[in-house]
Amino acid sequence: MKKALLMSAFFVGAICQEQVMAFCPMVPGAGRVEVQRVIDGDTVRLKDGRNVRLIGINAPELGRKGRAGEPFAEAARRRLQALVMESGGHVGVVAGRERHDRYGRTLAHLYGSDGMNLEARLLAEGLAYQVAVAPNGDLFECQQLAERQARQLRLGLWKRPSVLRADQIGKPGFVLLNGHVSTIRHNRGGLWIELRGSVVLHVAPGRLEQFDALWISGLKGKQVEARGWVVERGGRSVVRQRGERWLLSLSHPGMLQAAR
Repeated sequence: MKKALLMSAFFVGAICQEQVMAFCPMVPGAGRVEVQRVIDGDTVRLKDGRNVRLIGINAPELGRKGRAGEPFAEAARRRLQALVMESGGHVGVVAGRERHDRYGRTLAHLYGSDGMNLEARLLAEGLAYQVAVAPNGDLFECQQLAERQARQLRLGLWKRPSVLRADQIGKPGFVLLNGHVSTIRHNRGGLWIELRGSVVLHVAPGRLEQFDALWISGLKGKQVEARGWVVERGGRSVVRQRGERWLLSLSHPGMLQAAR
């Protein structure tokens, strides 16, 4: 029985690896760079001094300044370390369309010596959540497949997925949430999708063309799953709309879907 289970796990892993390889092939001509150290599950420091934030994933946060780390944060960091070591300490680096984030980190896809996308590997093993932030969505479909496999197999983070209800959000940061759409509004500020529980999803005017307007209009009264970074409203940079406490901005349609 034990042998059968081990063989089953082996074949599942092999299938996942083949599919990730097939749908996330390395771009020809990607420059290989030495990795100095792995900072966490989605960030590495290269020997040339660049800090690279991996595109398409958000790994659990490590504990800092006396705060406990999130579940699987250390596992994600160690797995990324192992993948880098398996690649001989060098990785292929493909910069995103948007090359830097607000912290000055390089935004890029990383590939092992076998040509496999490292973000997809982490997603397929349930060690990170998929995220899509425009304009860096070139690998969205293949990375979505990788996460979907982990979710179906209940691997890593998906053993006990922390999908919050809109009324359970208590602090800013990354969330995966499920909510009931109460109102959908358009104005000069873009698209506003209000969820019961003091959360509003926002699509800026410049990103609206990426979203299916007909599909969006049919969401009223339905349950949706959204993911991204929530911020508390009411500051000078955000106009308070009807009292919703939390704002989650969407720049890519992949961050919003009908609830499972």
